[in-house]
Order: sequence, then C-alpha cells, then structure tokens
Amino acid sequence: MLYMPGSNPRALDKARSLPADSLILDLEDSVSPDAKQQAREQVVAALEEGGYGHREIIVRINVMDGEWVADDLAAIANSKARPDGILVPKVSTALEVEQAVATADMAGCDTGIDIWIMAETPQCILNIGELASAHPRLKGIVLGTSDLAKDTRVRHTPDRMGFIAALNLCVYAARANGLDVIDGVQLDLDDEAALEASCIQGRDLGFDGKSLIHPKQLAAANKAFAPSDAEIATARELIAGFEQAEAQGKGVVVVNGRLVEALHVEEAQRCLALADAIASLEA
Repeated sequence: MLYMPGSNPRALDKARSLPADSLILDLEDSVSPDAKQQAREQVVAALEEGGYGHREIIVRINVMDGEWVADDLAAIANSKARPDGILVPKVSTALEVEQAVATADMAGCDTGIDIWIMAETPQCILNIGELASAHPRLKGIVLGTSDLAKDTRVRHTPDRMGFIAALNLCVYAARANGLDVIDGVQLDLDDEAALEASCIQGRDLGFDGKSLIHPKQLAAANKAFAPSDAEIATARELIAGFEQAEAQGKGVVVVNGRLVEALHVEEAQRCLALADAIASLEA
C-alpha cells in the first residue's frame, strides 16, 4: 500500500505503472497547508482520468475536526469517478468512526466507498477492538507508527520492540472483525536491510501488507508478503496428504514429519489462493 502525495502530479501519474496493490492518494500529512486545494484538485483529476488498473485506490483525507476535511469529502463526492476507499486519520474512538462515516454520507460520498482508519494515536490503540467493530463499512486499518512514536515517545529501533503491543492489538482486532490490516512505514529509504526485516516482521506478526513511502520499497514488500516457491510447494503437499487421509477416514495425517489437521489445510488453501491472485495480477 503505497502513499502518493496528492500535491505531486508526477507521482500520481507514475503510480499507474507501479507494482503496488493499493495506492493511498494523500491529502493529509504529505501535503503542506498552502497546497491542500491544489492536491485536492489533482487527486480528483487523477481519479477521473483513471488508468490505475487493478490497483485499489484510497484517498486519505484530512483530520475530521480540521478546516480542510469538508472540502476533501465534497471533492470526492463531486468527482465523476469514486475511489475504492477513504482513509480517515487520527481517529481514537468508535464514535469518531461513526461520525466519519456520517460526515462522508452527508457530503454526498457514494455509500459504496469503503472506510479505512489510521491507527496512530495511543487512545486508538487502547480502543482498537471497539473501533474495529464500529461500523459495517469499515474495511481496514493502517498503522501510523510515526505518529504513535511522536505521541508515545517510543523510538524507532530495528526490532520495533516498543511498537509490538500496538501491532499485535491491531492485528487481533482486524482478525476478530474480518478487516484488512496494513503495517506501518519504514522511514529510512537507504537502509534496505531494515526495510526487508521490517516487512518480514510485519508478515510474521500477521499483517496483510506493508504501507510504503517510496516506490523503491515495493520490491521488498512484495517479496515478503507473497508466498515463496517453497511455501507453495509445501501447501500443495499438505492439501494432497490431508485429502488422501480423509479418503481413508482419517482426520489427521503426517506429511514430511509434520502433523496436519484441517486448520493447517485451511491456511495452505489461503496460501495457494494468494499465490494464484498474485500470478493473475502479474499476468
């Protein structure tokens, strides 16, 4: 999930050819106050021009209690082409999620547009279970670890130990409510090893993907979150072994020294479905 500054028309155009699954056309943090109107107009123009193919398009609006959000939502509502989602920053309570949806509706935004939230305040993390179940239109959660670091004084360390509790809570809340959940950004653009480690850690913690701030980070994220050839082969072996055991009336089977039950088959099927989806996109 790649952030694209709404004030940068070249970036909005380049995004049409990048190997990203989702694009956040940003009207908030990456846009200076004096460029808000220009960014809004350019994002709407990009939406209407289209050409983004399979990529999920999400617009991050400005904070709900700020001076720019009404114009952001009005611009989205009046656009001839709607985004797939609206990303709401700085929400901390379930009531604020409900208010964000109601405000978007009042502005005339299409009710088919998904709502996403940034998890980036201490109160949001403490309330994340309630936020995740606040509204049926809520689709996903994006971690905002930079804002969390500022508000909590947690330092950005290679192991991200200070964020682990917040990361875990967001993953659990997402899984409990059927939402997608996207890991926070890696700020150092020149530290490829740190980016790779962060992507692998996010994958292992249960995230669906990684939010990115530069196109050169895409390869590492795509590699980490895609099943490897070995994982795909193992998934096929597990499914085949279990199906053979089922045919013999058995509920468990040992495949290559590993005990396999129905829950393992379900995860193996998810691995293959993900691999098939990636292959389809690449084709």
